[in-house]
Amino acid sequence: MRSSFLTIVFLVGWVCCCCPQGLAAGKEIYIITVSDAIGPGVADFVEKSIEKASTDDVACIIIQLDTPGGLAESMRVIVKAIFASRVPVVVYVSPSGARAASAGVMITMAADIAAMAPGTNIGAAHPVGTGGKEIDGAMSEKVINDMAAQVKSIAERKGRNARWAERAVRESVSVTETEALKENIVDIVAADLDELIQKIDGRMVAGKGVLKTAETRSVFLKENLRTKILKTISDPNIAYVLMMIGLAGLYFELSHPGAIFPGVIGGISLVLAFFAFQTLPVNYAGILLIILSLVFFIIEMKVTSYGLLSFAGILSLLLGSIMLFEGQAGIRLSWRVLLPTIGFVSGFFVVVAGLVFRSQISRPKTGSAGMVGQIGVAKTDIRGEGRVFVRGELWKAVSTQTIRAGQKVRVRNVDNLVLEVEPLEQG
Repeated sequence: MRSSFLTIVFLVGWVCCCCPQGLAAGKEIYIITVSDAIGPGVADFVEKSIEKASTDDVACIIIQLDTPGGLAESMRVIVKAIFASRVPVVVYVSPSGARAASAGVMITMAADIAAMAPGTNIGAAHPVGTGGKEIDGAMSEKVINDMAAQVKSIAERKGRNARWAERAVRESVSVTETEALKENIVDIVAADLDELIQKIDGRMVAGKGVLKTAETRSVFLKENLRTKILKTISDPNIAYVLMMIGLAGLYFELSHPGAIFPGVIGGISLVLAFFAFQTLPVNYAGILLIILSLVFFIIEMKVTSYGLLSFAGILSLLLGSIMLFEGQAGIRLSWRVLLPTIGFVSGFFVVVAGLVFRSQISRPKTGSAGMVGQIGVAKTDIRGEGRVFVRGELWKAVSTQTIRAGQKVRVRNVDNLVLEVEPLEQG
């Protein structure tokens, strides 16, 4: 009896110890496609997909990758998700003609299994600054050293060519799939997904067991609505346009109180824009300059500057827009969006400010104030009181001068529907 009990305990312990091997033996393979710059929306999609794969206990998850690079912070989110995954993560640079550049190098080298399709390339991971330009000075050395240390750490953890990885950052080297396989940068070259799944079958993944993919079913995961919205508004061009719409809407509401609709649209657009800014490399000096331009346009409605404040507003808007994003590879504001938007928004601000200014200096057209200065005809003799005909109506009138019937008069004041008039001088 004691012997049977010990045998059962031994078997339970053996099963528990071998449990990690079973993680790679699921009946499904999850596949996701990343064909865009690495940004917050992409990072969220990849992270959520890896979490789902771990929860559903699938055989592995394959990331089809084609990217020019992107944000370093978004790349780090993806790398951490790959390292934390309970199931094997395969990064497959495909289809033919695709590339894994900049941030894509780190993501590929972080994979449990790295693969490439024929006609693809990997490399050119040198960090860049605003508008894709080189980073100058001490900051350049700091950023490059940080990225080089990170990619070396990733390569060493996965047993890949750390020396080449460092060169990809420092020297922007890039290699084809054949060279990558020869240099121990990737593990497999496969023509398509079917060949890839066939080649990874039976491979040992450290800490995650042996992959069993021969009889698995491929499931393609699609982006949900939340991810699509996040990807859309996280585009710097979309975020910028939303901010401009928001400022224009609020400006119109301030200049024409009670319009409501422009203010509501403007408020919603600003909220979405600032939500996107939280996920983008925003230069807050640019935001302050754009807000300052709005202040200049508002003051233009109150102060006669002969266009100087409008010019200052346009200049501030242009400089703020150029400085708004600290661009990285694939994450920058397009000139084709920037220039037309500035032209349209500046024109809108100037036109509205001009209309408000003209309305302030123009004479009233209606009401009691609108009667002052109007020309009419005396219908009766006015000796203290009488009747006059002004703007198609008969009015009671008073005057300190004697006015004969039929004589033209000018309205000087209105008091309780009684017109104070004077004789119109004949010139």
